[in-house]
Amino acid sequence: MSLMGHRVKVLPFQTFRLNLSVTSPYNADFDGDEMNMHVPQSYETKAEIKEIMAVPRQIVAPKDNKPVMGIVQDSLLGIMLFTGRDTFIELDKVMNLLMWIDYTGKLPPPAILKPRPLWTGKQILSLVVPEINYRKMDGNSDWACPKDKHVLVKNGELLCGNLKKANVGSSAGGIIHIIWRDLGGEATKLFMSNTQNVVNNWLVENGFSVGVQDIVAKDEIVGMIKKELEKYKRKVQRIV
Repeated sequence: MSLMGHRVKVLPFQTFRLNLSVTSPYNADFDGDEMNMHVPQSYETKAEIKEIMAVPRQIVAPKDNKPVMGIVQDSLLGIMLFTGRDTFIELDKVMNLLMWIDYTGKLPPPAILKPRPLWTGKQILSLVVPEINYRKMDGNSDWACPKDKHVLVKNGELLCGNLKKANVGSSAGGIIHIIWRDLGGEATKLFMSNTQNVVNNWLVENGFSVGVQDIVAKDEIVGMIKKELEKYKRKVQRIV
């Protein structure tokens, strides 16, 4: 998987531009990594690249039969915010998002009608989810969880749940894995591309920022850490 086949789109500048999700099998990060590009010369090589090495055929790894690609980085953070219970989108924004995806069906009725129509993030994301069924319960509480932790997708519609890394990341049994297993690599590629397009364009108008105050630990957490350290230091002293 460190050698995969991509379709070329010629753009200005002289750097590779790759979808973030394909960097995982390359073990690529962004600290100055270099890559080499090979251009196929014969028909046989072209056929092998198209039928064996193409990215959609590499989504699930043969090593442990689980996905090696998933939604990552900005799209992963965005999908968590996008599928939150309090995310509502107005008609003009909905139309803008639909321009970015491969969708030709009807617009679903809004979740809220008055005083103005509003759609939920779950409704818009459901437009790019193929017809699959997926269920993941988080803990033993019932489906009406106030924190929206239990995820349920029925016939391609996200009915409840806040999507996170465990659902759309490269985990076994997740949404990516189910789409690949039920519908194949091309459908999985389309889902990932459409999801990134919707979420990233929604993030343009709904930013997310982190400040210094978000990484300062609360007094009770500092106290708990101190308590634990003292406990284990006493244990070490006894052993010594």
